[in-house]
Amino acid sequence: MAAGPGRDQVKAMERLVRILAVLNEAGSVGATAERLFAVAEYGGDNKGDQLSLDLRHLRKQGWQIEIVSGEGEAGRYRMVSGDNRLRLKLSPAQLAALQRAVILSKRADLAKTLGIKPGSLPHGVGSQVVPREESAELSLALQAVQLSSRIRFSYKGTRRLLHPGTVRLQNYHWYLSGIDVGDDRVKHYAVSRMSNASLDKPDTAQPVPEVRRIPLHPLGWDVDPPVEVTLRTTPDYVPDVERWLMAPKSLSEHDGIVDLTYTVTNSEAFRARIYVLGPRITIIGPDQLREEILADLHRLGA
Repeated sequence: MAAGPGRDQVKAMERLVRILAVLNEAGSVGATAERLFAVAEYGGDNKGDQLSLDLRHLRKQGWQIEIVSGEGEAGRYRMVSGDNRLRLKLSPAQLAALQRAVILSKRADLAKTLGIKPGSLPHGVGSQVVPREESAELSLALQAVQLSSRIRFSYKGTRRLLHPGTVRLQNYHWYLSGIDVGDDRVKHYAVSRMSNASLDKPDTAQPVPEVRRIPLHPLGWDVDPPVEVTLRTTPDYVPDVERWLMAPKSLSEHDGIVDLTYTVTNSEAFRARIYVLGPRITIIGPDQLREEILADLHRLGA
C-alpha cells in the first residue's frame, strides 16, 4: 500500500531534522553540500535543487542558514545558532510532524537545541516545543502566533491589543512582533517587559507581514506612535549626538547653533540616550517629552 500524505509529511520533516543536526554539529565551519545530500538521501539528479528547497523551508521556520563558500554541489553551509529565532506559523499537522520527527531522530543534542521536553501534548505527538526561558508571557506569545489569536498585555503602563506575527530570540532576548489593533505598523515588544497577558479566541488575529529581522538599534523599533522631536546643540557636540541618537531626520545650523530633528518611535530608548548626552543638548520640543523627562528625574530623585 502506498504511503499516505501524512506519512510523506513525516518523512519530509525527518529529512529536515537530519539536515539541522548536521548543520548544528558542523558549527561555524559549516557542512558541505555533498554531506547534506548524503544525510538527506535525495534521489534523482537535481540534488542541488532539492537541497535549496529544503533550506528555504528551514529559513521560513526561522533558522538562519548561510552559504559559507561555493555554489551548488561545491557549496558549504552553516547555521547561525546565535540567531535561533522561533516562528510557529506551522499548521497543526506540520507542527505535530516536526515534533514526531525529532523524537524519531533519537538525537538528544538536537532535541536540546530545539527546546523539546517530553509530556503534555495529545496522544500521538509525544513532545512539546517550549522555550528554554519559560514565562507566562512568553508561553502566551508563542500560543498567540501558533493559534493566530490576538493577544492582550500591558507594556510600559499601556494596555495593548496585538495581531501577533512572530516570536524570536535575538541578542539573547525574546521579542514579540506584530501590529496593534487600529495601527498598520509592525512593532516589536520585549517579552520580559510584558505583563498581564491574555489571549483572544483562535483565528481572531489578522495576517502580519513577514518580519525578517528586528532592527538592531532600539531607536529603530516601532513601539510608540511617531513623535517629531527637535534638539539643539553646538557644532562641537553634533558628533556626540549622532553617535548616541543616530543621524537625524533633518539638521539646520545658524549663528553657531545646530537644531536636529528626529522621528521617535521608541520613547524609552530615546530618553535613555538623552540622559547620557546631558547638558550637551537642549530639548526644543515637544513639551510632552520634557514632561516625561522631568517625571523620570523626579522618580529617580524620590
